[in-house]
Amino acid sequence: MRSPNSSPINFFQRYLTVWVLLCMLAGVAIGHFLPAIPAALGKMEIDGISIPIAILIWLMIYPMMIKVDFESIRAVGRAPKGLFVTWIANWLIKPFTMYALAYAFFFVLFRPLLPADLATSYLAGAVLLGAAPCTAMVFVWSTLTRGNPAYTIVQVATNDLIILVAFVPIVKFLLGVSHVSVPYDVLFLSIFLFVVIPLAAGVATRLFVVRKKGLAYFEQEFVHSFDGITTAGLLLTLVIIFSSQAQIILENPLHILLIAVPLILQTFLIFGLTYGACCLLRLPFSIAAPAGFIGASNFFELAVAVAIALFGVTSPAALATTVGVLTEVPIMLTLVRLANLTRDHFPRP
Repeated sequence: MRSPNSSPINFFQRYLTVWVLLCMLAGVAIGHFLPAIPAALGKMEIDGISIPIAILIWLMIYPMMIKVDFESIRAVGRAPKGLFVTWIANWLIKPFTMYALAYAFFFVLFRPLLPADLATSYLAGAVLLGAAPCTAMVFVWSTLTRGNPAYTIVQVATNDLIILVAFVPIVKFLLGVSHVSVPYDVLFLSIFLFVVIPLAAGVATRLFVVRKKGLAYFEQEFVHSFDGITTAGLLLTLVIIFSSQAQIILENPLHILLIAVPLILQTFLIFGLTYGACCLLRLPFSIAAPAGFIGASNFFELAVAVAIALFGVTSPAALATTVGVLTEVPIMLTLVRLANLTRDHFPRP
């Protein structure tokens, strides 16, 4: 049995940025020196969706889905303010500020450095990130700030439900504005494959294990048996993606930094708005901190999956979504520290 005093963030999660960087370098090396490997993997697809990538995406998402207790949605009406803040930030503000920031940097400030076609593709990747809030790592950030676990689960669960109906029209609208053609069938297929199926599998697994072994076993043993799988799937996905992007990266290494700038600013902006709104509403810190993290973080597994399905593994849009993976962990750890330093500004329970 795991000790209750064990670290809420494991070794691979703590140094995820390092592993991501190493996998980026490994992928570029493979793509440059062994181009036959990404070429062979690129042929393994069905209806434009890479089979190896799909398997790895499922490995990333499934462990997150088994943590979601949808029975806790019954408690939503008891303290809805934090939920309203999260929903407004995620669905009425975040996608549009991401679009505005990405457009401002890619088409205005970085215009001398980016051709128009690349700027459009990077904008598409940024939009996919901005329209996909909340990841499994939110549970980690919440734990590091001693957030209310039940409330965090409700926030995550309701966002997973909203994403089923809101993600497609938001992406379609914003990418349509960007003059990017997005087939609804491919987008819905991506949502079905990478949200609906793992969500259903996660809920079924949770119900089965809890019924057979009990909730204590599920939370203390079963869930943690998947701790390394999400990270492994993420890292292998990055190796495949960056191997296919090797030529673009080697020709334009500066572009990684250019993509990162609006993504980082967006993270700080949304956290500040959400966290600040919770402070003005006098919500307790245990609700305000997770609300800020959910608004600031991204469901980058979904964003990467949809970018690949829509534009292909070799697309600049897919590259833009993977940069979001690289920047998120160190920025979110910074926000965790900031939140802990400002907890005294919130009312005590």
